[in-house]
Amino acid sequence: MVRGQIPTPRVVLYKAEGCHLCERARAKLLELRDELGFELAEIAIDGDAELESRYRELIPVVEIDGERICTYYVQPEPFRRKLAAAQTAAKTPGL
Repeated sequence: MVRGQIPTPRVVLYKAEGCHLCERARAKLLELRDELGFELAEIAIDGDAELESRYRELIPVVEIDGERICTYYVQPEPFRRKLAAAQTAAKTPGL
């Protein structure tokens, strides 16, 4: 990381084909990404038995740096707080 650069936590959206809640969550995350600048990975659970088992009843699922932060809906204010906390943790050595 370049000195002075703000850490960019990795945000993951677990989704499935034909899931209208997943599409809404993706749209909200894209808006927030434009505003806040973070990496967004989208992972389709379709056809993966392990991911289907873990996420099917909860999708969409959003994680920040591996921590589940929301299911079903992305609420902007709690998302902003969790992202800020992840950025702070990334800047603090030993955390």
